[in-house]
Amino acid sequence: MQKHSDKRMLLVEDSRMFATALKYGLESVHGIRVTHCNSLAALKEALEQAPGSFSLAVLDLNLPDAPNCEALDFILDNQVPAVVFTAAFNDHTREAILRRGALDCVIKHQPESINLLIGAVDRALTNGKTTVLLADSDAASRGELAGILRRKRISVCEVATAADALQVLDSGEAIDLVVTDLDLADMTGAALLAEVERRRGDGAVPVIGLSDSGDRRAGARFLEAGGTDFIQKPFLEAEFNGRIAQAAGVQKRLQTLQRQAASDYLTDLYNRRHFFLAGPRLVDQCLRRGEPTAIAVLDIDHFKRLNDTYGHEIGDIVLKHVAKRLAALVGEDHLLARLGGEEFGILFNGCDVRRAFAFCDALRLELAKSRIVADDEELTITVSIGLATIETSEAFENYLHAADQFLYMAKHAGRNRVISELALLDALAS
Repeated sequence: MQKHSDKRMLLVEDSRMFATALKYGLESVHGIRVTHCNSLAALKEALEQAPGSFSLAVLDLNLPDAPNCEALDFILDNQVPAVVFTAAFNDHTREAILRRGALDCVIKHQPESINLLIGAVDRALTNGKTTVLLADSDAASRGELAGILRRKRISVCEVATAADALQVLDSGEAIDLVVTDLDLADMTGAALLAEVERRRGDGAVPVIGLSDSGDRRAGARFLEAGGTDFIQKPFLEAEFNGRIAQAAGVQKRLQTLQRQAASDYLTDLYNRRHFFLAGPRLVDQCLRRGEPTAIAVLDIDHFKRLNDTYGHEIGDIVLKHVAKRLAALVGEDHLLARLGGEEFGILFNGCDVRRAFAFCDALRLELAKSRIVADDEELTITVSIGLATIETSEAFENYLHAADQFLYMAKHAGRNRVISELALLDALAS
């Protein structure tokens, strides 16, 4: 698995044995491109030649020309996240290294030290993409927790109340993990957990509970309610970091599997199953925010004729082309999926029907202008689109059925057009 093949990393190590083993391990396991430096001078030269291109540095504390942690200071001064790999180690040294801003510290001369370091690098690069929603009504406690998380390169969204946490979730913010005190000012942690699951789905977002209560049953009740983990305050920072890293790692692996299950095999867009799973939650979010939304079904005109004339291989090329153009034009703001065959669905996020209609018409025109080269022949295609407004909470199938009805009208009106209730009303008014 070449998990981090898009990353470059500095390895600052004067031991040839360790440098060779680490470089091989990191490149073969994760695909990371490793630049080895055996001295502070070589490190300075590498950063000067490629500033801003390194995602992480792994370094020894003591080098021949930098015996007193000068390399670590230089790395941190240049805003490169660092993992320390050193033989000079005790609990005091570890705390001092972490306070200076290093992400982690691994002892060289211990069993499996190479594998431990490879794991630490994986966590450091993965955590850089992790966002934690932190809910704690105590400002001092919240600030301390946020500081611990940010030292691990975890992005933190801080809120003081459950209401604020739910507002963040309703906004569509990409949250990987929720950390909440069990005694928020306006809601218990268990109640917040229930709301998170209602909005994002059971188990979709891990929730870790914290409490300084003397009630030993508090953690058990939280876990029985579906919480991912529970940490009793006060806690060791290493324990907190370990629990967070474990939950985040499991979540990232789960997200990878979910993406694979949600992807259409041919176009790499979301598939129909994901559209029906994620769609109702997106509609619910929009309606709770009081924002308009709409749903569109797009169909490639005369696709059966194209398949019969040129063959299914050319048909697949056309489908991939349309999917690629749609993905580029729709982006991440709205939910796009291949519903099956030559049909695609778009669920708009906070977009009223008039804006959605203009958007769909622009899509139609862009696709009509695009050229598809297949077997040295240039093809053009057009699409028909049905667009339905979503104003009240109904079964998701009803919204899709309405859009299908408008698509049917677009087909029978001559194809290559967008039909919606808005278009019909405008036609009647004229």
